[in-house]
Amino acid sequence: MRIDKVTSGDGASIPVHSTGAGPGIVILHGGGITHRDYRRLAAALSDRFTVHLYNRRGRADTAPLTGTETVETDLADLGAVLERTGARSVFGHSGGGFTALRAGLSLPVERIAVYDPAVRVDGRPSGDFVDEFERLVRAGDHARAMTVMARATYPDDIGAKLPFGMALGLTKLFLRTSVGRRFVDLMDTIPPELRRIHEHAGPAGDYAGITAELLLTAGSGSPRYFMQNCQAIADVTPRGRALLIPRSSHNAANIAREGFVRPFADFFAGSLKAA
Repeated sequence: MRIDKVTSGDGASIPVHSTGAGPGIVILHGGGITHRDYRRLAAALSDRFTVHLYNRRGRADTAPLTGTETVETDLADLGAVLERTGARSVFGHSGGGFTALRAGLSLPVERIAVYDPAVRVDGRPSGDFVDEFERLVRAGDHARAMTVMARATYPDDIGAKLPFGMALGLTKLFLRTSVGRRFVDLMDTIPPELRRIHEHAGPAGDYAGITAELLLTAGSGSPRYFMQNCQAIADVTPRGRALLIPRSSHNAANIAREGFVRPFADFFAGSLKAA
């Protein structure tokens, strides 16, 4: 990948990793992970598009977190990347989907696609766990923090139905894996990102001002509230469309199988057929 340095409005340096050729797309990663987790997706899109990836703040190659970051900080970083690259399309996954949708209200984007966007619409999902999650992360109890968050955000999964002690044991096993250890390394980035999402909870109408072409997607194997929220936002936006992607769970954007990538490639090319 080609690497360029972009400077945000407050002077923070943002390394931008780019690949491919064609119209530009900026990928916004989810919480607790980095841009590297989207390299398969970038490669799958790179034969038709120039794909740009960068890390949100608090990762190894970005500005450290100071505790003063807001949604406006995220949008300023994205705005700087859009200006430097000339891209006018954005893909956002999970927490990156939240940023992408907020960008649609103020930044010069023409096409926005989100997958399992982490937004709270009409009380979905519940935010009752956020305070406890933040407290546990501050205390360094990462396994308990992850268990609390997973049970709240994946209410239909087995971990939410098991007794808490058993679910905690499964989380401890997960955190011993290579993927789990990476989550632990980035654990301090999750509470502030999560807090920003829950501070902007509200009705779907909060996003009615998005005039870009908008594709809101959720996986058939993801928690049901993702699709419910996608449909609710699609119903109030002039160019919004909701799409359920079959045989896809929350991490499908990181796996980037052909059947997952195809609707996004078609959407960004302007050739996605109506349902």
